[in-house]
Amino acid sequence: MRCSHPRNDSLTFKVADRFVQGLAEAGHDYEVLDLHGIGFDPVLKGADEPDWSAAEQSFSPEVEKEIRRMKEHDALAFIFPIWWWHLPAMLKGYIDRVWNNGFAYGSNHLHHQHVLWIGLAGVSKEQMKKRNYEEMITHLLNVGIADYCGVSSSNVEFLYETLDSNSKHYEMLLNQAYHLGLNYAKE
Repeated sequence: MRCSHPRNDSLTFKVADRFVQGLAEAGHDYEVLDLHGIGFDPVLKGADEPDWSAAEQSFSPEVEKEIRRMKEHDALAFIFPIWWWHLPAMLKGYIDRVWNNGFAYGSNHLHHQHVLWIGLAGVSKEQMKKRNYEEMITHLLNVGIADYCGVSSSNVEFLYETLDSNSKHYEMLLNQAYHLGLNYAKE
């Protein structure tokens, strides 16, 4: 599971904690990767630029390490705030650098059976639907990224109104995350 938020005391991390509680209760093994915590550099540089003429390619040590880490798991989950109707730059940079040609697409594809994207939206469901943001984000993640990289079982879940600090609302969001973990990747 990849978590992307600059503060580990954020709702994003609380959601991640509850999600992995559900995973553990369902009997799943998991690894939590805090992209900010490991100091991941999201900027794509020359060593990691896709070489479209090569079937396989070597990347920077940081990216090779993340590729090895990804190969150890058969499913993925990403938990992140939605900023500007998109992934945060840290998570987008992780995908840009690690889900690279020859590993995630091109001559090879990801071997993962499932990917779950949990986006925390400060707005309401109605506001997300108003300009089709929900549909566009879902299509981008499920089709533009996951399916393109060979993962046909991709699901996007939104947690809405995350700026509402009402304790009952937060508990509802955390319970939603717990149930997503508890029921993750059930066939």
